[in-house]
Amino acid sequence: MDAQTTLFLADWIAPIESPAFQDGGFAVQAGRIVAMGSRESIKRADPNAEVHDFGNAVVLPGLVNAHTHLELSSCTAGNSPGGTFAQWILSMRQRMQNPDATTAAKLGIDQCVRFGVTCVGDITQKAAITRPVLAGSPLRAISFGEVLGLGAFRHRFDELFGPAVDRKHDTPKLKIGLTPHAPYTVDIDGYRACLQFARANQLPLATHLAETFDELTFLQSSMGPFRWVWEQLGTWREGVPTFQGSPIAMAQAVGLLDYPTLLAHVNYCDNQELEILSRGQASVVYCPRTHKYFGHPPHRWREMLAQGMNVAVGTDSCASSPDLNLLDDLRLLRKIAPEIPVQTIWEMGTIRGARALGMQREIGSLQPGKFADFLVFDSTASDPLEAILQSAAIPKSVWIDGKRIGD
Repeated sequence: MDAQTTLFLADWIAPIESPAFQDGGFAVQAGRIVAMGSRESIKRADPNAEVHDFGNAVVLPGLVNAHTHLELSSCTAGNSPGGTFAQWILSMRQRMQNPDATTAAKLGIDQCVRFGVTCVGDITQKAAITRPVLAGSPLRAISFGEVLGLGAFRHRFDELFGPAVDRKHDTPKLKIGLTPHAPYTVDIDGYRACLQFARANQLPLATHLAETFDELTFLQSSMGPFRWVWEQLGTWREGVPTFQGSPIAMAQAVGLLDYPTLLAHVNYCDNQELEILSRGQASVVYCPRTHKYFGHPPHRWREMLAQGMNVAVGTDSCASSPDLNLLDDLRLLRKIAPEIPVQTIWEMGTIRGARALGMQREIGSLQPGKFADFLVFDSTASDPLEAILQSAAIPKSVWIDGKRIGD
């Protein structure tokens, strides 16, 4: 180790991919962890290094919010959507007529940092606005450019596609991805085009899938509440391709499940569909508080985990969640499923989110070779990871690349 080494020590270190241990620490050089071990062994390795000893605290990896919409951070969800999901969609369109996406994105980023999120999977239709804001922030991010449009509105898909995949805002921390919005806003040919482009250009790919039961009706017959939405917008046109199967079956048929696609929500799936998902490469991102907000039936995330699927956690947006506090989504998981090991709950907010974004080699856990993105919580508890979930605590400090955010 050389003079540029910084040592971080605490009563508890929680790497996440291995058990938490006491009286530990790690060494950081050029923003990456280079060594980890006991407090004394780390201190002996470089007596001249700068030392941060957090004392009665637990250090754990920065949280990964794998699915959110930063440009909706100016919205207020309320206690319920106040109607059906389709009515909520129309209300959102009205509320977003003249949004200030720059201000909203900044608000969302500030919330993320305050609550310990160091990486986001962000969905954006206003990429030219939100990406410069993200690039100027401390966060790591995959910015998924959103495309949608079918029927008489199909031209909108083509208009959005170019800005969605424009890489001019790429930075070491900001990577560009692509997201066909959902089966009720993108036709099958649109999904195929997105997958083909993502494969050819090695882009991260995401979509909202099986978010509501009404997707099935629309996909199979172009009828139901989503047809009503298109008619209300005056953009319905006959001839939209249908698919005689479920949204998950459609995703399989198109090839989305043979690619490491991020599937947001997946609130509706039967046993056969669980089996289909378990055989694929896709990750599921469950948004607990948004799921509760819309009153969906119990999510099958525990069964997904049991079948070996990668399941992560996201907040969704402030239009369907009280805020972007991913810790509170993890706390809700703990309340829903106290039988699930606490380590697994934390995995869903860290390393599993990193896997969903294709960033597991860089972030999501504390280990040599990964970026030094971490959180510090004051704690004197014998089980600090459980104690955090049983409290309303937020991080005492947030660090990215081994540098404290806010200094």
